Amino acid sequence: MEPLTSKKKVLEQKPLTLAERMYLPAIAKGLSITMSHFFKKEATIRYPEVEREFSTNFRGMHSLKRDEEGRERCTACGLCALSCPAEAITMIAAERKPEEKDIYREEKYASVYEINMLRCIFCGLCEEACPKEAIYLDGPIVPSDYLRKDFIYGKDKLVEPPLNKK
Repeated sequence: MEPLTSKKKVLEQKPLTLAERMYLPAIAKGLSITMSHFFKKEATIRYPEVEREFSTNFRGMHSLKRDEEGRERCTACGLCALSCPAEAITMIAAERKPEEKDIYREEKYASVYEINMLRCIFCGLCEEACPKEAIYLDGPIVPSDYLRKDFIYGKDKLVEPPLNKK
């Protein structure tokens, strides 16, 4: 088979010096790089001892808000669940009883409201779709856990604590 080009590459190898044969320059260069890293600023943030600063558009854990009187804002309209591209939100609506007037704002409320945090992509579409401004992604970082079932957050973890009435 003929070569594609008529050019020949000539390799010249000069003989190694004694220091190069003992790898001293390579060892010295590696040590200098390692020593330079001792004096650089540390890139790792020591969480949870040190909290890092987040940008203004950071999206944290979901929270279901209450109104000024301490009642739940969510009316179980289902728009947040419909707008969720990951289908992470599940809710079941129920009718408010007369004695629950101080707990729920509207006649209809979410008796079950669950978010699967393993499916959630924190896009914020649920927040934008809510007509009652009931859900926000303004919480802390979602904590880690070992069991999948612990990442399904219900109303017990999502609803804000009630306001203290004086």
